[in-house]
Amino acid sequence: MSTHNRPQSFLTGAWRVFELSIGEMLWSRRTIFMALVVGSPVVVALVARVVQTAGIAPLRVNGVQIDAVGIFGVMIWTLFLWFVVPVLGVFYGTSLIADEVEDRTITYLFTRPVRRGAVLVGKFIAYLVCTGLVVLPSVMVVYFLIVPVGQISASFTSLLKDLGVLGLGLVAYGALFALVGAWLKRPLVVGLVFAFGWEQVALLLPGYVKRFTLAYYLQTMVPHAMPSGGVVSALQGAIFRDTPSVGTSLFWLIVAIAVSLTAAVWVVERREYVLEQ
Repeated sequence: MSTHNRPQSFLTGAWRVFELSIGEMLWSRRTIFMALVVGSPVVVALVARVVQTAGIAPLRVNGVQIDAVGIFGVMIWTLFLWFVVPVLGVFYGTSLIADEVEDRTITYLFTRPVRRGAVLVGKFIAYLVCTGLVVLPSVMVVYFLIVPVGQISASFTSLLKDLGVLGLGLVAYGALFALVGAWLKRPLVVGLVFAFGWEQVALLLPGYVKRFTLAYYLQTMVPHAMPSGGVVSALQGAIFRDTPSVGTSLFWLIVAIAVSLTAAVWVVERREYVLEQ
């Protein structure tokens, strides 16, 4: 067997696929969609900054003005954790294998001297780099637009925690929907129903149902409390009556990531992908 055709190690193969995929992912049609999704919080932050500059309080709860750090916390909760991270996880995670099948390039990838599982892992790492390079700087821009210079030193630690939670969310949602994309024929619909149907409903149901969502564990790790008395604060109180510790949330998120990625690799290496005529 020649050196060119000899199967590469799993990690080497994953790295090769990552190098091939990162450029394609950054210049794909989804990049425009991602820019629109991630740009929406920046636009909101710009509007809030203009309103603040005009001397008007951009957010009040029961007549009480919310400070800049509180506004930033609301944006992390409502825009990034409830919308941006799940959306990107669904649209990118489900597409890692499904797009290759749709574009009829899956056969080309699977005939290379790289394990099928390494193909998925390499594309998954490319997804993390691609979304991380866009989402995390977006959070920084929003932060510096919203929070005055005088409050940065007191709140910067919370910002770092926010970035960590959002990064963990991208990994968790991406891993879960990578499994969905490898397993199901029409994964995008299933992903959207899970992220914006099941998770939203389950969080409001009593009992242990909410524990079978990623959002429950991610949102308990956010260092910001919602302004008391608002609708979001009421929802936060209803969802997190029995709040798990940060360590517990981190443990179950890591378990979910490991199980999802392992199962996705197992499915990819054993499933026969039939190209539609």
